Amino acid sequence: MANQALRKAPLAGYHGGSALARVNPEMPATRLSLRAHPDAVGGLSAALGVSLPTRPKTSASSNGRHALWLGPDEWLLIDENEADLLALAASAGVLHSATDVSHRNTAIVVSGPKAAEAIASGTPHDLTPSVFPVGACARTVLGKIEVVIYRTGEEDYRVECWRSFSSYAFGLLSEGAEDAGL
Repeated sequence: MANQALRKAPLAGYHGGSALARVNPEMPATRLSLRAHPDAVGGLSAALGVSLPTRPKTSASSNGRHALWLGPDEWLLIDENEADLLALAASAGVLHSATDVSHRNTAIVVSGPKAAEAIASGTPHDLTPSVFPVGACARTVLGKIEVVIYRTGEEDYRVECWRSFSSYAFGLLSEGAEDAGL
């Protein structure tokens, strides 16, 4: 992965929301878009140090590394410690496709008791706890852009988006958070 410090954070200095739904940019992370057949999951999981989930809308985490299920043969890996996920995947010795998307993506954290309402103001995806529990993830739309929503805690969500759309996503989430705080 290229050094994150060489590129300006797309949402540096941004903050928004309300007391009930806070919106903040997430710290830099390494991200990997991974595609593989089911027979490669075991080898990749061992090499990456996190079990790749095989059920829809699920995730797995280990030591700051998160594997999000996006499709039957597709995952988004996020490493908060900025490890070289591409090299780890290459060491698996199994057939797969891996692309470092660390500089393409960024993340926005929405937290607080009204966080789900703030996000729901811009997405049709059902975020009720019975349908979208802690650990759930989904690729969906937010306004006019594609995002990945990952529920990291009871009142915490990580919204992954392309950095070129991050100002739009941040603004939309901030407005939703302000409305949720009324």
